[in-house]
Amino acid sequence: METIQVAITDAHYAAALRELLERNGSWEVLCVDRPDPDRDGVMVLDSEHLGLLRQPISNPERVVLIARNNSGDLARAWEAGVNSVITDKDPLNTAMLAIMAARLRTGRGPHSGPVKDPPGGEPFGAGSASEGVSGQRAGVVSEKGSTGRP
Repeated sequence: METIQVAITDAHYAAALRELLERNGSWEVLCVDRPDPDRDGVMVLDSEHLGLLRQPISNPERVVLIARNNSGDLARAWEAGVNSVITDKDPLNTAMLAIMAARLRTGRGPHSGPVKDPPGGEPFGAGSASEGVSGQRAGVVSEKGSTGRP
């Protein structure tokens, strides 16, 4: 079972988030005093607990930071390489979305894994921007509205 560590000083916020995670997910939720970066899974931290981690953080894409909306917290998150930062004023559902995104980034989400090429086709994004689905160049609309071929 996948683990999500919650290390947030605000006990009410931490309890509400834990309840939401347990109700909506199939993972083990651990409320911890000190996050363990050696444990697999997502870590949901506030700024105080982020400061307890050894820098640079190993796999910062799995960290969701619940920050106060001030430049100091945001600068620390940037320097640590944290990808997901929400404020402590955001709704819990926003935190839930950030946690799910972190799970996907770490390859633990339900649809994680590399994007596969379509069967029998070129990789996504191949070809020029002016080519249509069939691979033919699209027509160009002139200023008068008539369609011509390049």
